[in-house]
Amino acid sequence: MRSVVNSAADLGGMMGFGPVVPEPEGEYFHADWERRALALTLAIGAAGRWSIDAGRHARESLHPAEYLTSSYYAIWVKALERLLVATELVDADEIAQRRVLTPGVPVRAWSATDAEKALAAGSPYDRPAQGPARFAVGDAVRTRVVHPTGHTRLPRYARGKTGVVERVHGAHVLPDAHAHGAGEQPQWLYTVRFDGRELWGAAAAPDLNVTIEAWEGHLDPV
Repeated sequence: MRSVVNSAADLGGMMGFGPVVPEPEGEYFHADWERRALALTLAIGAAGRWSIDAGRHARESLHPAEYLTSSYYAIWVKALERLLVATELVDADEIAQRRVLTPGVPVRAWSATDAEKALAAGSPYDRPAQGPARFAVGDAVRTRVVHPTGHTRLPRYARGKTGVVERVHGAHVLPDAHAHGAGEQPQWLYTVRFDGRELWGAAAAPDLNVTIEAWEGHLDPV
């Protein structure tokens, strides 16, 4: 599930953006610079200066006008620039002038081979549970109505809605906290299924079901 925040990045259910036009399977890039944008983001990620959740938050926190008028990989580049400045790996003046002005900070970076191995190995985010799960498969739950100013994995369109727990995944790192440097704060993670009409109203197809991954702090019992 895509991460979302109270910003232009949370497009689920918003009107006026037209139909989704799928691209050909296997078509990942439209220009060479997009390949470089992805490669640079992966390579500098090895420096360990920010988490994957902080990286998502940097992309999502772009100004709505900038976010909505930028292509997918342009958003990645702009977020990467923010992260480099915030972690003092690059000066803001260097970003503005597009050239090196001061000696660089030594960091670890991945080669193409390193990145391939790391991505193949994956990064587990499951953690030991601090207590028993509050919900079980089949339980009716209601998502909380919250409007955090930062990163959250609870989609805006699913807030205040009633669904059923479909799967219990165990405890996982809470992105809502991890994105802001507040530690992992692991919580139980669930797959919750919603009837389409609960989310979209009577006009939704009668056989439509939507599932989201929700952390325990996002849910209340019905």
